[in-house]
Amino acid sequence: MSVKNILCLGDIIGVTGRYAIRRHLEEIKLEHEIDFVIANGENAANGIGITRDTAAELFNSGVNVLTSGNHIWNNRDVFALIGSENRLLRPYNFPSEAPGLGYYIYDIFDCKIGVINLMGRTFMDALDCPFKKSNLAIKHIREKTNIIFIDFHAEATAEKIAFSYYLEGQVSCIFGTHTHVQTADEKILSSYTAYISDIGMCGSYTSVIGMKKEAAIARFVSKIPHRFEVETDSPMINGIIVQVDTDSGRALSIKRINTVYYNDEVERIDR
Repeated sequence: MSVKNILCLGDIIGVTGRYAIRRHLEEIKLEHEIDFVIANGENAANGIGITRDTAAELFNSGVNVLTSGNHIWNNRDVFALIGSENRLLRPYNFPSEAPGLGYYIYDIFDCKIGVINLMGRTFMDALDCPFKKSNLAIKHIREKTNIIFIDFHAEATAEKIAFSYYLEGQVSCIFGTHTHVQTADEKILSSYTAYISDIGMCGSYTSVIGMKKEAAIARFVSKIPHRFEVETDSPMINGIIVQVDTDSGRALSIKRINTVYYNDEVERIDR
């Protein structure tokens, strides 16, 4: 039996998340013998959206594919990239008029891995049904490979859990993103699909979902808008490592990563 170790990283938040990836991803890959890296990059540019430069930085740091979600269109620079870069995905259940791809099949050494990006609808934008859209993508991917990973970018835990049971046994792994807070419910479902409600974020440990806490507190207390800024203290990497059988596509194990780098100094200039 041949196995691969797939690393999935939570939402990368601005300069702090990019720094953590650039500084520490290679050591994580070596320590855990990682074969492929998926990361959610929709907040990589100054905490919201993604640009050509920030995407290139993450690819150069060792990320193989970037997924996204509701903030994918927040920086207009993305439109010059997403139509020609198959390593950057947008949610598949956006209208077909949206540029870019919602899923793709990638070559990793002696096998292939399919990655699907979908977005939930509870407390989110009213997109096409992610449950039904997933069936179309899975059908096409399974013609080439049994290894399928899904980034389900969604707010409601109930929607994520229901989605996992809907696709149980059809994919290798379903991991949630969007809330920026790692959950502790990682498991292998009975049909060998790995699942976790949210893999968390790559950003500041001493923040409110990646942003300076003072502005967040002021918003809640005063109900007056305050400008969010990316927090740069105590970079953190959240994610999961999933081991899969390359023949069957079954998940054999799932392990959370939650590491804080307290002594790291993050550059203060963002982009």
